[in-house]
Amino acid sequence: MRSLEDILEEYEFLDGDERYRLLIELGRELEPMPDALKTDATLVRGCSASVWVYPVAQEGGAGLHFLADSNAAITKGIVALVLAAVQDRPAAEVAKTDIAERLAPFDLKNQLSSNRTQGVPNMIALVRDHAARLAAAAN
Repeated sequence: MRSLEDILEEYEFLDGDERYRLLIELGRELEPMPDALKTDATLVRGCSASVWVYPVAQEGGAGLHFLADSNAAITKGIVALVLAAVQDRPAAEVAKTDIAERLAPFDLKNQLSSNRTQGVPNMIALVRDHAARLAAAAN
């Protein structure tokens, strides 16, 4: 997965439709999520599209890896942006990361329709909650 900084650098050079294409490309680059993990327990509430996020603690506390998917291409790209902010970092660090602040330069609320961005706070909350639980369990 590309770093959030690399994605932003490319994003800033693009406009309208090209930004949509970049988001779709990011979604396609996500690691496949097995259908068995797409359950009610991994479903992100409040999204206009279906979005699933599943945390995988890496051995030895090396980091927290997320699998995610969506049934909508642009939404899947937004999920990829959220994950790029925290992927493979220690759970305690993910729990403390202000993901919304890290995504602020993308100005998603002004770039995309409100339907596409309404679930972003819920995605962020789910990621941080998973990380906080895993960090607490490790202590």
